[in-house]
Amino acid sequence: MSRNRIIPEPLARIPWRVILLVTAIGSFGLVVLYSAAGGSLKPWAMLQGIRFFVLLAGSLVLARLPERFWKGIAVPGYIAIVAALILVELLGAVRGGSQRWLDVGFIRLQPSELMKPLIVLACARFYEVLPPAETRRWSGIWPAAVLIGIPAVIVMKQPDLGTALMICAGGVTVMFLAGVPLRLFIGGAISVAIAAPLAFNLLLHDYQRNRVLIFMDPESDPLGTGYHISQSKIAIGSGGIWGKGFLNGTQSHLDYLPEGHTDFVFATMAEEWGLVGGCLLILAFLLVIRWGIDVGQRAKTRFARLAAAGLSTTIFFYVAINLMMVMGLAPVVGIPLPLVSYGGSSQMTVLLCLGILMSLDRENRRATRW
Repeated sequence: MSRNRIIPEPLARIPWRVILLVTAIGSFGLVVLYSAAGGSLKPWAMLQGIRFFVLLAGSLVLARLPERFWKGIAVPGYIAIVAALILVELLGAVRGGSQRWLDVGFIRLQPSELMKPLIVLACARFYEVLPPAETRRWSGIWPAAVLIGIPAVIVMKQPDLGTALMICAGGVTVMFLAGVPLRLFIGGAISVAIAAPLAFNLLLHDYQRNRVLIFMDPESDPLGTGYHISQSKIAIGSGGIWGKGFLNGTQSHLDYLPEGHTDFVFATMAEEWGLVGGCLLILAFLLVIRWGIDVGQRAKTRFARLAAAGLSTTIFFYVAINLMMVMGLAPVVGIPLPLVSYGGSSQMTVLLCLGILMSLDRENRRATRW
């Protein structure tokens, strides 16, 4: 008797290798948070672990939903999250000088995080119903630009530059893959470069301008605005090739490294696990992203192809922006390292993307062996 007959078909259709890989990343994140707390499950590792396994189970539930569900929810879900973003402006909770959260009683929700996958679904749905001949015309460009621009502008006002950039990146990726002419992206990039000085002076808040200036010259204020980047580089560099060993990090344990359990958790990890640990973690993320791209390549519908590529790109931007940020290759914009940094918002977004990808892939792949 074949294995596929022994194993129930719903279980055989689940991409267990990806699930195990994601579980390994999340579990390694718990180890890093345990160390960041000085060898204690509290206050970060225990709560992070509970959230991770609950959300991972939720992603497996989402994987059972058919593709038509995501098609049907794309536009209504987009409208609902835009409404939630407006409510944040009116009633949202303020933390750390930013108004990004909506208190719904049992949970404090950050609607801008949910917009990251929903902008991909909304744009993918738009280009699926749009006749292919219209994609390269103005009627195939301005509606998608409006879909992307509305939430991005609202999120910028919260202020949350990093999330606004990721919303734009996810939507623009779908536009590009849908067949919007390349010359428009080149023209848009030139326009952004021309408008950048004006936006720098008029749109960015003082702390955001300081982050950009410090990125260009971190040593100009090593004990002030540039402290985060300077200490992050010291932590990563002091880890060397093999690291200082588990629980032996000094920058995080002696509180030299700010936000060592959230935005700069990679620096905490690299100090103890070294270059080898960092490369293995990056490789694990790349394998997950590669699988997501393969889902898009195997997809049979235009919606599934665009959505899978956009969701995979969203995960990629999470990882790439955070790594560039902690290494001083990009300004500090508050993007956490998914599944590793402490916090439920990024965890929820990435596992939601994973659940949707498994759902899209489920109808397009044969039952696989264990």
